[in-house]
Amino acid sequence: MESRNILAVADLGVVDYGAALDLQSTMVAARLEDRINDTLLLMEHPHVFTLGRGADERFIVANPLDVPTYRVSRGGQVTYHGPGQLIGYPILKLEGRARDVTRYLRNLEDAMINALRDVGLDANRRAGLTGIWIGARKIASIGVGIRRWVTYHGFALNISTDLSFFDSIVPCGIEGCRMTSICELSSEQISMREFSASMQKSFAHVFGYDTIVAAGSSPLLARGEVDAIPIATGEVQRQHTSLLVPALRR
Repeated sequence: MESRNILAVADLGVVDYGAALDLQSTMVAARLEDRINDTLLLMEHPHVFTLGRGADERFIVANPLDVPTYRVSRGGQVTYHGPGQLIGYPILKLEGRARDVTRYLRNLEDAMINALRDVGLDANRRAGLTGIWIGARKIASIGVGIRRWVTYHGFALNISTDLSFFDSIVPCGIEGCRMTSICELSSEQISMREFSASMQKSFAHVFGYDTIVAAGSSPLLARGEVDAIPIATGEVQRQHTSLLVPALRR
């Protein structure tokens, strides 16, 4: 395994989806110019459905709560993000032998499989599909973007997610796909903070980083390159569905 030296990790809490898109765009530009190190952004989102570049909108079969919907520049079909789900957006510059999209996807899967096994869950791949399953149910999804070999978008893993929101969609465009979560399967309560720490270590190991450093609220804030990140917490998070008008954006 080749060493990549330092991985910066920014654990941001609950972040509005649109703000996360803007942050990724800024960070990809900075990574292309070598103004930042490889960085793993970790966060949760308020309720939102997202569609990949070529996703079929018919896979959103119902939306009674008017959950906001975004079409974005990642691969894959439709998915749901919401509180209790760990979102990871790796901003990595792939170089040399790492410039292999399939290898990158398998590494993301390995990182999640190892972290899940650390909490006692026997997670696996499913032949011909991307993502992570435990038994017959899917627990994590992947949808990535790559711009001039810098990665963005990433993975979503259900910890204490309200799984009823997946009933409104055909998850990842897979007919009959049923989702699960750590809390649904584990006899022990695993917090977001605990699993995030495990995920950081597993990600660094799989991708070959020697050192993890905390990037704070934003790796670019200290340089004045991005504004403060709008964090959706408390009353904002609880009212998110009723406050936002659903629209297809980006």
